[in-house]
Amino acid sequence: MDEARSRELPTLDATCPLVTKVHNQGRRYVAQGRHLVLIGHAGHPEVVGTLGQIDGPTHLVQGEADVSALPIPEDAPVAYITQTTLSVDDTRSIIAALTARFSDVVGPETRDICYATQNRQTAVRELSQVADVILVVGARNSSNSNRLREIGEEAGVPSYLVADGSEVDPAWVREAGMVGLTAGASAPEVLVQDVIEALRRISAVEISVLSGIEENITFRLPAELASA
Repeated sequence: MDEARSRELPTLDATCPLVTKVHNQGRRYVAQGRHLVLIGHAGHPEVVGTLGQIDGPTHLVQGEADVSALPIPEDAPVAYITQTTLSVDDTRSIIAALTARFSDVVGPETRDICYATQNRQTAVRELSQVADVILVVGARNSSNSNRLREIGEEAGVPSYLVADGSEVDPAWVREAGMVGLTAGASAPEVLVQDVIEALRRISAVEISVLSGIEENITFRLPAELASA
């Protein structure tokens, strides 16, 4: 963005508002003089972006062991922010480790976990009660998509992450009476439909939709587009 401005190029900020909120929180905590801790996965695009948006030292932690290794005095003021697409359960355990080690800790708890991420985690737990196999549509580097697959596996259901229908192995589903299908929070519907078509090429498919939380949250367009 800085380089674009230096070239006098127009920019449109398409960052998810939930992620922008984390950026703003991090800047505010640093301005307050607190040691900032970012809970997230190293190398994830959102984490890389967040680290680049905060003008101050930020400590990245991926688990409870990283909390123990933080080079911060135990009586120092500490604040944490979170990658929005983490597992709520995993995030809670790291927050608990931070509050157990440091005497002055502030942060948003789990309120900044993406609502779409949490809804899908809940849905997969329900799906795992009826499905013989679970397919998760999402990218390899998607934290929330990988977590959905892990939740299925933890429930004892064979679960696979696929980018689209071309990655569906017929051997996974040939003996399955019920195939569970879900998708990462940012996976477009066209890829979900592509997986359904791939399943149809393997065998006859009857589609049923589990009841769940209806998502009707909308975000404002960037001002430049809203006024266009």
